[in-house]
Amino acid sequence: MRILLVEDDVLLAKATARGLDQANFVVDIATTAEQAYHFLASYDYQFILLDLGLPDRNGLEILKSLRRKKNKVGVIILTAQDKTQERISGLDAGADDFVVKPYDLYEVIARIQAVLRRISGEVSDLIQIGNIAVNKATKQVLRDHTEVELTPKEFHLLELFILNRGRIISRESIENSFYAYDADVSSNVIQVYIHNLRRKLGKNIVRTVQSFGYIMDENY
Repeated sequence: MRILLVEDDVLLAKATARGLDQANFVVDIATTAEQAYHFLASYDYQFILLDLGLPDRNGLEILKSLRRKKNKVGVIILTAQDKTQERISGLDAGADDFVVKPYDLYEVIARIQAVLRRISGEVSDLIQIGNIAVNKATKQVLRDHTEVELTPKEFHLLELFILNRGRIISRESIENSFYAYDADVSSNVIQVYIHNLRRKLGKNIVRTVQSFGYIMDENY
């Protein structure tokens, strides 16, 4: 999952990004609103962590702009302890939740997962797809009740297809979800991960749509 972290405190941003990276999130850091707008115009994000006190403008403008465009991406506001009105304004503008600084990274991750469940309509971390059972919290995957070992990247790809069942995902979109903007991506790495998923979970788990990308059928 690709996250945009908008935070002008560079040390805090880098520490948060490292922690999220260890939890298998892909993180881009924007330290100004201008950088955030650039990233949002260039990439599709599944989630945004947004500090409102940016040096060039109020981060609330970013949130309001997203919601005016009917962008339903999950947004958590990062706020200071004494900024009650800031939290209220963020929620009124369409934020899904807020976290008070200094925050515990595990709490941030738990809140991200809770928001994503609400957005997708899921009420549990347990997902059953045909003969495949997935526990998003523990990263456990079962095929016909037998555990299947997936690498973090393979699990990330499986989760991406689950969240987008019935929709074609382009190779470019998958790469954007996997790697930060400055990463060097080899030409066939996505095909390798797709091949591994099919080998481990069944050849029909993901279908190739020629010239468009890949799809997990909605009724799989």
